[in-house]
Amino acid sequence: MLLKISGESFSKPGQTGIDAEELRLIASQIADAAQGTTEIAVVVGGGNMIRGANLARRLNIDQATADYMGMLGTVMNGMALKEAIESTGGEARLLSAINMPAIGEAFIRKRALRHLSKQRVLILAAGTGNPFFTTDTCAALRAVELNCDILLKATKVDGVYSADPAADPTATRYDRLSFKDAVDQRLGVMDLTALSMCMEHNLPIRVFDFKEHGNIKKVINGADIGTMVDNSPTTTTSEIGSDHVL
Repeated sequence: MLLKISGESFSKPGQTGIDAEELRLIASQIADAAQGTTEIAVVVGGGNMIRGANLARRLNIDQATADYMGMLGTVMNGMALKEAIESTGGEARLLSAINMPAIGEAFIRKRALRHLSKQRVLILAAGTGNPFFTTDTCAALRAVELNCDILLKATKVDGVYSADPAADPTATRYDRLSFKDAVDQRLGVMDLTALSMCMEHNLPIRVFDFKEHGNIKKVINGADIGTMVDNSPTTTTSEIGSDHVL
């Protein structure tokens, strides 16, 4: 399975950088989930460090340069996550799409598959190694490359909603969401490139709240948590939560 974790997950709400408590929460859940036979790859974002598009606008620099700076942010998150997982007794490897031999291994598909076969948690940093591609797209690409059965999008919310329930009392949470509806309604599950790739390769996505301890392991074990995005018809629940994905 491929687990996508946003950069914001590494920091407290409204803050930047890496928070020790948040890092321990992520690492302990991943290490616990990796105790079974499931092979786990993790793509980390870098929004807690730098957001390329925002930085390009603020500093008036080329977006390609800003995007590369953002990739370095994902590498820092990946390094921290690797150390945190290993501090729990787990085994992890950091692979980077940008060659940084002093920090981690270069991403090579066969090498990545070999690490997975040895039950090592695979941490994939630097996105695709190219500007103008998000880490969501990286997650979809790597999941297809590594023959993953599902892409798990770990967020701080409990699924995908039809609208902001705080502003729209009729908003509903989707139990199951079709790729077509996710694209047509621009629900923001992932960017359109990532969604299109998952749809083309029939790779399901589960969006869930990983802040509740143990949810990562529950999802890996098949628990029906959050919202499943696949080629099945869309279904909703009447339950309205306080959090949402738009």
